[in-house]
Amino acid sequence: MCAMNVKCVLLDTSFCIRLLNENDPLHANVVGFYRSFLDNGFRLKLSTISIAEYCVRGKLDEIPLRNFEIMPFNVDHAVKAGEFANITFANKGAIDLPNRLIIPNDNKLFAQAHTEIEVTHFATSDIECMKVYSLLKAITDVDFEVMNIREPFSSVLGVLPFDN
Repeated sequence: MCAMNVKCVLLDTSFCIRLLNENDPLHANVVGFYRSFLDNGFRLKLSTISIAEYCVRGKLDEIPLRNFEIMPFNVDHAVKAGEFANITFANKGAIDLPNRLIIPNDNKLFAQAHTEIEVTHFATSDIECMKVYSLLKAITDVDFEVMNIREPFSSVLGVLPFDN
């Protein structure tokens, strides 16, 4: 569990994919986020849902688990995920999700971030996921913020870029 004075970030699958793929266009930026998180005492949480998504094409031993706190999906998360999914599906026409036919995992991850009070941020590069978050933020009381890891880490986190 994260101390209340330490920020906790739940990492989306897209964070892990970009962190571990040196050929990804966002790799250097995500490495900057990762280093800044570790250097500034952020607690990094990784959901079992994100692990499952990553393992579709990757392997568990590729993920630097020593720096992550694993968050299992539990009953409280499931109940909130059902509520969020109901809202999302009821309002799907209000947001443009042309490439997102199945959205339950977004709702599950958001439910975890919302239910676990110590989680202050959710880090993702997934534009479609951010659309679902914006919808939920407008309609519900979600109490965490999304960090768009497509943006420069230095401006999002308010830190100077690293010297290589």
